[in-house]
Amino acid sequence: MGEGHMRDARLTIYAKAMRREMTEPETRIWLKVRAQRLNGVKFRRQKVIGPYIADFAANDPRLVIEIDGQTHDVDDRRDAERTRYLNERGYHVIRFTNLDVMTNMDGVMIALSQALEMAGKSPLPTLSPEGERAI
Repeated sequence: MGEGHMRDARLTIYAKAMRREMTEPETRIWLKVRAQRLNGVKFRRQKVIGPYIADFAANDPRLVIEIDGQTHDVDDRRDAERTRYLNERGYHVIRFTNLDVMTNMDGVMIALSQALEMAGKSPLPTLSPEGERAI
Protein backbone atom coordinates (compact mmCIF):
# COMPACT_ATOMS: atom_id res chain seq x y z
CA MET A 1 0.00 0.00 0.00
CA GLY A 2 1.49 3.37 -1.04
CA GLU A 3 1.77 6.41 1.18
CA GLY A 4 -1.20 8.02 -0.62
CA HIS A 5 -3.46 5.24 0.69
CA MET A 6 -2.10 5.67 4.22
CA ARG A 7 -2.74 9.41 4.14
CA ASP A 8 -6.23 8.94 2.71
CA ALA A 9 -7.08 6.39 5.41
CA ARG A 10 -5.92 8.77 8.16
CA LEU A 11 -7.88 11.64 6.63
CA THR A 12 -10.99 9.46 6.41
CA ILE A 13 -10.70 8.50 10.08
CA TYR A 14 -10.11 12.14 11.04
CA ALA A 15 -13.10 13.29 8.93
CA LYS A 16 -15.36 10.77 10.70
CA ALA A 17 -14.24 12.12 14.07
CA MET A 18 -14.87 15.69 12.88
CA ARG A 19 -18.42 14.73 11.88
CA ARG A 20 -19.09 13.64 15.46
CA GLU A 21 -17.60 16.84 16.91
CA MET A 22 -18.96 19.60 14.68
CA THR A 23 -18.77 23.16 15.93
CA GLU A 24 -21.98 25.10 16.60
CA PRO A 25 -21.70 27.07 13.31
CA GLU A 26 -21.07 23.82 11.37
CA THR A 27 -24.09 22.21 13.04
CA ARG A 28 -26.29 25.17 12.12
CA ILE A 29 -25.22 25.01 8.45
CA TRP A 30 -25.63 21.21 8.39
CA LEU A 31 -29.22 21.50 9.63
CA LYS A 32 -29.96 23.83 6.68
CA VAL A 33 -28.23 21.82 3.91
CA ARG A 34 -28.54 18.16 4.95
CA ALA A 35 -30.99 15.78 3.29
CA GLN A 36 -31.06 17.88 0.11
CA ARG A 37 -32.85 20.71 1.91
CA LEU A 38 -31.06 23.44 -0.05
CA ASN A 39 -32.23 23.50 -3.67
CA GLY A 40 -32.30 19.69 -3.74
CA VAL A 41 -28.49 19.50 -3.66
CA LYS A 42 -26.82 16.65 -1.79
CA PHE A 43 -24.09 17.89 0.54
CA ARG A 44 -21.67 15.76 2.49
CA ARG A 45 -20.01 16.98 5.66
CA GLN A 46 -16.30 16.70 6.33
CA LYS A 47 -15.66 15.35 2.84
CA VAL A 48 -12.11 14.28 1.97
CA ILE A 49 -10.97 15.86 -1.30
CA GLY A 50 -7.34 15.03 -2.04
CA PRO A 51 -5.22 16.14 0.93
CA TYR A 52 -8.00 18.31 2.37
CA ILE A 53 -11.19 17.86 4.35
CA ALA A 54 -13.93 20.22 3.18
CA ASP A 55 -16.43 21.30 5.83
CA PHE A 56 -19.29 20.63 3.38
CA ALA A 57 -19.15 19.63 -0.28
CA ALA A 58 -21.57 18.86 -3.08
CA ASN A 59 -20.61 17.02 -6.25
CA ASP A 60 -23.46 18.30 -8.42
CA PRO A 61 -22.93 21.16 -8.69
CA ARG A 62 -19.36 21.11 -7.41
CA LEU A 63 -19.46 23.45 -4.43
CA VAL A 64 -17.47 23.51 -1.19
CA ILE A 65 -18.68 25.43 1.86
CA GLU A 66 -16.01 26.41 4.37
CA ILE A 67 -16.78 27.81 7.81
CA ASP A 68 -13.83 29.80 9.10
CA GLY A 69 -13.08 30.70 12.69
CA GLN A 70 -10.48 33.28 13.65
CA THR A 71 -8.00 33.66 10.80
CA HIS A 72 -4.38 34.71 10.80
CA ASP A 73 -1.92 35.33 7.96
CA VAL A 74 -0.81 31.68 8.05
CA ASP A 75 -4.44 30.51 7.78
CA ASP A 76 -5.05 32.93 4.90
CA ARG A 77 -2.15 31.44 2.93
CA ARG A 78 -3.29 27.91 3.75
CA ASP A 79 -6.88 28.78 2.77
CA ALA A 80 -5.67 30.27 -0.54
CA GLU A 81 -3.72 27.09 -1.37
CA ARG A 82 -6.68 24.92 -0.40
CA THR A 83 -9.04 27.03 -2.54
CA ARG A 84 -6.64 26.86 -5.50
CA TYR A 85 -6.47 23.06 -5.18
CA LEU A 86 -10.27 22.73 -5.02
CA ASN A 87 -10.79 25.17 -7.92
CA GLU A 88 -8.40 23.11 -10.06
CA ARG A 89 -10.68 20.13 -9.44
CA GLY A 90 -13.75 22.06 -10.57
CA TYR A 91 -15.13 23.08 -7.18
CA HIS A 92 -16.42 26.55 -6.42
CA VAL A 93 -15.51 27.48 -2.83
CA ILE A 94 -17.60 29.76 -0.66
CA ARG A 95 -16.44 30.81 2.80
CA PHE A 96 -18.34 32.12 5.77
CA THR A 97 -17.08 33.14 9.18
CA ASN A 98 -18.44 31.66 12.37
CA LEU A 99 -19.88 35.11 13.09
CA ASP A 100 -21.74 35.16 9.74
CA VAL A 101 -23.37 31.82 10.51
CA MET A 102 -24.25 32.68 14.09
CA THR A 103 -25.66 36.17 13.44
CA ASN A 104 -26.82 36.29 9.79
CA MET A 105 -28.11 32.87 8.74
CA ASP A 106 -30.58 34.42 6.28
CA GLY A 107 -27.73 36.18 4.48
CA VAL A 108 -25.65 32.99 4.50
CA MET A 109 -28.50 31.01 2.94
CA ILE A 110 -29.06 33.65 0.24
CA ALA A 111 -25.33 33.61 -0.59
CA LEU A 112 -25.37 29.79 -0.69
CA SER A 113 -28.33 29.73 -3.06
CA GLN A 114 -26.56 32.20 -5.35
CA ALA A 115 -23.32 30.18 -5.18
CA LEU A 116 -25.21 26.99 -6.09
CA GLU A 117 -26.76 28.74 -9.06
CA MET A 118 -23.35 29.98 -10.24
CA ALA A 119 -21.68 26.61 -9.66
CA GLY A 120 -24.39 24.82 -11.59
CA LYS A 121 -24.48 27.14 -14.59
CA SER A 122 -20.91 28.12 -15.27
CA PRO A 123 -17.88 25.87 -15.12
CA LEU A 124 -14.80 27.49 -13.70
CA PRO A 125 -12.46 28.84 -16.36
CA THR A 126 -9.08 27.18 -16.47
CA LEU A 127 -5.96 29.17 -17.04
CA SER A 128 -3.36 28.17 -19.56
CA PRO A 129 0.30 28.35 -18.47
CA GLU A 130 0.46 31.73 -20.24
CA GLY A 131 -2.37 32.99 -18.02
CA GLU A 132 -5.07 33.22 -20.69
CA ARG A 133 -8.43 31.58 -20.18
CA ALA A 134 -8.84 28.26 -21.92
CA ILE A 135 -12.18 27.71 -23.61
